[in-house]
Amino acid sequence: MQNHVKYKKQFFLPPEKCMDWAAKDMVERAPVWCSVDLRDGNQSLVEPMSLNTKIEFFRLLVEIGFKEIEVGFPAASETEYEFMRRLIEVGLIPDDVTVQVLTQAREHIIKKTFEAVKGARNVVVHVYNSTSVAQREQVFKKDREEIKRIAVDGARLLKQLTEQAGENYRFEYSPESFTGTEPEYALEVCNAVLDVWQPTADRKAIINLPATVENAMPHVYAQQIEYMHKHLNYRDCVVLSLHPHNDRGCGVAAAETGLLAGADRIEGTLFGNGERTGNVDIITLAMNMYSQGVDPCLDLSNMPYITALYKSYTGMPVSPRQPYAGELVFAAFSGSHQDAIAKGMAWRAQKGGVWEVPYLPIDPKDVGREYESDVIRINSQSGKGGVGYVMQTAFGINMPRAMKEDMGYRVKHLSDVTHSELKPEAIYNVFKESYLENRPAFDISECHFRQVDGIEASVTILKGGRETTIISKGNGRLDAVSNALKACFGVTYTLTGYEQHALGEGSRSKAISYVGVESGDKVYFGAGVDDDIIKSSYKALTSAVNNLLAACGDV
Repeated sequence: MQNHVKYKKQFFLPPEKCMDWAAKDMVERAPVWCSVDLRDGNQSLVEPMSLNTKIEFFRLLVEIGFKEIEVGFPAASETEYEFMRRLIEVGLIPDDVTVQVLTQAREHIIKKTFEAVKGARNVVVHVYNSTSVAQREQVFKKDREEIKRIAVDGARLLKQLTEQAGENYRFEYSPESFTGTEPEYALEVCNAVLDVWQPTADRKAIINLPATVENAMPHVYAQQIEYMHKHLNYRDCVVLSLHPHNDRGCGVAAAETGLLAGADRIEGTLFGNGERTGNVDIITLAMNMYSQGVDPCLDLSNMPYITALYKSYTGMPVSPRQPYAGELVFAAFSGSHQDAIAKGMAWRAQKGGVWEVPYLPIDPKDVGREYESDVIRINSQSGKGGVGYVMQTAFGINMPRAMKEDMGYRVKHLSDVTHSELKPEAIYNVFKESYLENRPAFDISECHFRQVDGIEASVTILKGGRETTIISKGNGRLDAVSNALKACFGVTYTLTGYEQHALGEGSRSKAISYVGVESGDKVYFGAGVDDDIIKSSYKALTSAVNNLLAACGDV
């Protein structure tokens, strides 16, 4: 790419060093959240939401816990105006929720906005004008004083109309394209606006600093924010707000460093929907805080529900890799990852304490996801740990370590030849066909024991439609049955890896047994399930010897 020479940096560092934020390592409390989904998010949609859809989206935002919601630009269209009126007249705005309306710093637009909010209890009137070098020179063709006068005149009109209405509306000012504005000039304009409003502790003003177009690395934005934080007049009576966009893909990082730099409030959207590459993603920001033990003061505990409604309202997709919310964000296909997660979950079950499971930054259950279906996902890249985890969590089957490896290879092979992910039921079918019900060579139809110089077994073997009964002895029941099979089929092997456990809990639970038979340098496995533990053990042996005979070509 040879045209890079036509670009240059379009941001300005503050006139003094502002790096106090860099000494902090995390955001320690939730900011004031303001959703702009219904305004900034809506205007970015190919098909803006209908009136009824906006009402449903508003209800979702209230349900999640937003206390400040920018509902629109009432002077922009009849739908926007009617939406504001409907919220007020039908009584849809809870007493503890503040609605915010946006207006340009132009007299007729401001007056139309005030008509729209008449009768609302808690209102923020948000006025803005652009202050950047590019906008001053190219769009408005005005100098600094003229641009500042637009802001001040708009601020005066807001104050005048509020007093005439006898209301106690709060005010917000945004120097649009703040990141392309000289910080000292942005400060001058904001302080001039504050001088008009004279904010108090009981009626704070909001100064909102938008990265209308993200044009620098997050640490630059943080320095700009810290400069404003240190030098704004009436600072104790000002809520310092951020409105980051995501043009460089750094919206979340910019918002977090901006909070470290002194900001109090964030304007953003669910899943980052907004103009161009989007606004800052409030869900990611909030969940980042949550993952470090900070209450985000939003209820995101049912992420699938929120995601489904968002997609329905906006027609926008949510990426499978969207942080915290995407379908695959907790999924582990890699064998080593699956093994570490399975071991971490086992550790946590024993030890408790804070969440420190490898590869899982948060507990998926905290956002309404399930371990069985969302965390360990099986395909040809998976390993024995993941397969073993699925079998144990979904079906209560805890195979011996060596058997997990054998099972893992079988599952990987199936996924490889089918080029597909395997759901738990498909994995169980592999187990069933390989170890539980595989009887191509023979089955044991009847077995009886008695104590005679150890254990004597009478084993009835069914093969080729014919039954043969063999009497054999051993140092235990399983050993006695094993000796009968060796005599019947003329094979030699060593019993290895016998384990058993209950399937389920209570007196009616079945027993599952696992048996390995070693011949040469390979171990062949089988499993058996029965109400009787002895029967389950010789059923497992039957499957294991069938696998041995199949490998020898004796089926």
